[in-house]
Formats: sequence, structure tokens, C-alpha cells
Amino acid sequence: MIDSTMSLTTLLLTPAKGFKGLRAICMTALVCMLTIASKPVTASELPMGAMAEAPEVSEVLVRKQERRLYLLSGEQVVRSYRIGLGDNPSGHKLYEGDKRTPEGEYVLDWRNPDSDFYKSIHISYPNKQDRELASSWGLDPGGSIMIHGLPNDAGDLAFAFLGLDWTDGCIAVSNEEMDEIWQLVADGTPIRIVP
Repeated sequence: MIDSTMSLTTLLLTPAKGFKGLRAICMTALVCMLTIASKPVTASELPMGAMAEAPEVSEVLVRKQERRLYLLSGEQVVRSYRIGLGDNPSGHKLYEGDKRTPEGEYVLDWRNPDSDFYKSIHISYPNKQDRELASSWGLDPGGSIMIHGLPNDAGDLAFAFLGLDWTDGCIAVSNEEMDEIWQLVADGTPIRIVP
């Protein structure tokens, strides 16, 4: 007898007894697939067209250890993206050339549609504390930290950048994701970058 709680693997390995047995296996497999497919989908996994209107993004949150960038509307995550960070991602950015992505609270203050990477939105690093910290070490804090897409000259090698830490301290996403972020995030939106 076939039970609807049996795993799909068990069902496929259980010999069918005639047409009714095969039909029961197919029906149970269908129920299993529909159950998996019907799990709740978060808004961050929905394509833009699946939402009635574009969400109002109130904050951008970056969790460096998770390699995730979240677009928040209030407390609700409305989008989530896999990111690449600087070549030396652990810790707060201390000086120009350390290849670290800064940590702290900043603002997305301007954008460049013609950057060396596919679009870019500037992060207001360094702030006063960043400049003071770098100065205490006799160093330049650096700047030009952006959220951006892939290098404009990536061509057929674009796939090789995804999921890797390859920037000089910026936050990188795919070009398609950058288009979405560009559309959803207004200048002046706060960004919080945490370890």
C-alpha cells in the first residue's frame, strides 16, 4: 500500500503492482512536487513583475558574512541579493588599498550610469569616524565605495565574477540585479553594513 507520507525516493524504489500501483506512485509524486512548490516564497525571491507595484525601499542592509544585500521596506525584506565584496572582506575598511568593504551606517548619495562597472551607486564612506581612524594611523581612508554590477569589459567571463569576493572594497551584484537595485533604491537611502 502506498502512503502519501512516503518519500519520493521510497516511492520510486517501490515496485509498482500494475497500473493502479503506477498511478498511485505518479499521484504521490505529483503531491510531493506540489507541496515543495507551494512553500511560501519571500518577496525577495519574486521577480519584479510578480509584485503589483514596486516596493518603497527605506533602507539597504548588507550582511558581509552572509554575502547578502537586503532591500528593506520598514522591517520587511522586499529583495535579497548574493553579493561579492572586497578581496580582503573581513573587518572594517581602514585605509585606501586594504581591499576591505566598510562597516557602519552610511547613505547612498549619488549614482553613476557610466562607471567602469555596470552602473554604480555611491556609498558615503568615509564618514567622520572613518577619517579620524585612518588619520590616527597616518593613513588615507580611501573612498569611491560603490554598489555596482560587473566590469564593463567582463564579456563572456561575467559568470566567473558571481559569488566571489573580487572588488577593491565595493559591493558587487550581477548586472540584472544592479538594474533592479538602480530602479528601487533612491538617492539618500540609508545603507547599513554589518560584519
